[in-house]
Amino acid sequence: MEELLMSFQGSQGRAYLFNSVVNVGCGPAEERVLLTGLHAVADIYCENCKTTLGWKYEHAFESSQKYKEGKFIIELAHMIKDNGWE
Repeated sequence: MEELLMSFQGSQGRAYLFNSVVNVGCGPAEERVLLTGLHAVADIYCENCKTTLGWKYEHAFESSQKYKEGKFIIELAHMIKDNGWE
C-alpha cells in the first residue's frame, strides 16, 4: 500500500483511500449505492488469507466522485499497525 489519501467511511467504520495496494485480489465489479452516490465497485481481498478488506472504485457515476476511479478503500478494521506508523 502506498500514498494514503484521506479518511473515508467503510461498511465497518473508518477506512482509507489508496492509489495502489499490493498482495490484494479483486472480485467482480457491481453497482452499489454508497454514502456518496452510485458507484461500480469490486470487493478486494487479501491474497494470502482471502479476507475482504474493502473495495476498488471501478466507476463513479457522479462527476464530483470521478477522482475515486481506480483507487482502493481499505477499512481500518483490517489494517495492522507495524513499524510505528500511525
